[in-house]
Amino acid sequence: MTLSVDRRLLIRAGAFGLAALSTPGFSSSALAAILAARGFTHGVASGEPTGHSVLLWTRYVGSGETTLRCEVATDEAFAKVVSGGEVTASPAHDNCAKLVVTGLEPDRWYHYRFISPDGTMSETGRTRTLPTGDIARFGIGLFSCSNMPFGWFNAYGHAAARKDLDLVIHVGDYFYEYGPNGHYPEHPAPGRSVEPDHEILSLADYRLRYASYRLDPDLRALHQRLPMLAQWDDHEFANDAWMGGAENHQSDTEGPWSARKAAAEKAYREWMPVSDALYDSFQIGSLATIFRPETRITGRVKQLELGAAMAGQADVGQALLAFRDGPWQDEARTLMGAKQEAWLNGAIAGSAKSGTRWQVLAQQIVMGPLKAPADMASLSPRDAPEQVRQALQAIVAASKVGLPINMDSWDGYPAARTRLLRAAREAEANLVVLSGDSHNAWGQNLSVDGAPVGVEYAGHSVTSPGYETYLPGTSPQTVARALQSANPGLSLCDTSRRGYVSLDLTPERVRGSWHFLSTIATRTSAGVTSEERTVAWGTRRFAAA
Repeated sequence: MTLSVDRRLLIRAGAFGLAALSTPGFSSSALAAILAARGFTHGVASGEPTGHSVLLWTRYVGSGETTLRCEVATDEAFAKVVSGGEVTASPAHDNCAKLVVTGLEPDRWYHYRFISPDGTMSETGRTRTLPTGDIARFGIGLFSCSNMPFGWFNAYGHAAARKDLDLVIHVGDYFYEYGPNGHYPEHPAPGRSVEPDHEILSLADYRLRYASYRLDPDLRALHQRLPMLAQWDDHEFANDAWMGGAENHQSDTEGPWSARKAAAEKAYREWMPVSDALYDSFQIGSLATIFRPETRITGRVKQLELGAAMAGQADVGQALLAFRDGPWQDEARTLMGAKQEAWLNGAIAGSAKSGTRWQVLAQQIVMGPLKAPADMASLSPRDAPEQVRQALQAIVAASKVGLPINMDSWDGYPAARTRLLRAAREAEANLVVLSGDSHNAWGQNLSVDGAPVGVEYAGHSVTSPGYETYLPGTSPQTVARALQSANPGLSLCDTSRRGYVSLDLTPERVRGSWHFLSTIATRTSAGVTSEERTVAWGTRRFAAA
């Protein structure tokens, strides 16, 4: 995720307390406990439900390969077991085991558990199948960007305790790859340091980072109580990843990108309740189709850099104009690749043609355009280093010629975005885009060629810091007003608080709520406040707030 043209400059300048400082990792006894744990070590999880099946996950550490028995029942006492099977927990897959159970009834809650050869049982999980046919409502939770050292995962705990969610969607940055010399807070919250205590590079590193995160009680509870649709973003690999590399990967000292990418993907597929499909769709009866594309490493070309476009140019304005009219608008620049673009455009059209009410695009990065306000440079503190002021001034200069803040989002690939939005408009889809990555809350009205296409619920982070870190001393309300004045489609903006989004879908409208936690410094979900936006079917715009 890239917050601005010179995000790395802002961090390295250390202007706002983000200088990379050494931090203690888990105690040696805690690390030993992770590595020495036996039996069912990390609870249970479920994912990718359909009308008649669901994928179930657990982890069991034995003396070698262990065959586990799985039971699925309609009641928590398991008096009526209706499905299940056997699955092997193998050291070759870090002792993680996944099984797709079938023969289930649609639109129904189930309980499940795994049983080891000696009769030991896992925790009991709760999951559900998707509905078929007509349905009155469906509840979804949306999450992204959970950087453990910055605080507690209270958003997960709050959602896990709710009774009105049927499915959760995680659109990436499930964990972060950094070590203490990376994107770490100066003082991690007590008990929130992670293993290993360095930037993760190898398969063993990625596995251990998952093992560390998945001990969190609130993340564990979320997985135990609700099925998840998940897709990686960059930090499951390395910051600002693309198909050929990443900003946070240096091949000369860290080895081939292909090796690191393969290790990251293998660990993700081991530890997450996901299949091997790079992209897919899921049908919620006649109410909605959820599309889960992959925008990060399959077909994404390298991000452009405004700093490089301006470097050494005598006339910065002319350089930016040439950049805007040339590389930035290049039709060949893609986030997904031609094959996946064709699949998604065709699938959206097919969903709309079938009579499905909503086309829900659950993807990783902010889609709506975001330009810097003209007075953004003035929002920085007076004592900010000159380098930081220059970086903000460069962002403003780019905005004056119509260039965006963040080249890592859809804003960095405008031709690809236009193709997608035109396809949705031509299909007469009712598009609802779900996003993460930016750490801040955005509600956007999406349009193309002057016509409304749909709306975007861009979720704020679970814990990762947002604009409030880069603009301390400036009220979030001032930042929001400035951003909304520069971006007419921006209906909602919050740049200061952490949390998650929930959506309530009915045939006639979608109501989305951004839930803001009172704190992430301690483990509590008390004091949650919310803001909402609603879109009525057929309007393709948020109702007036």
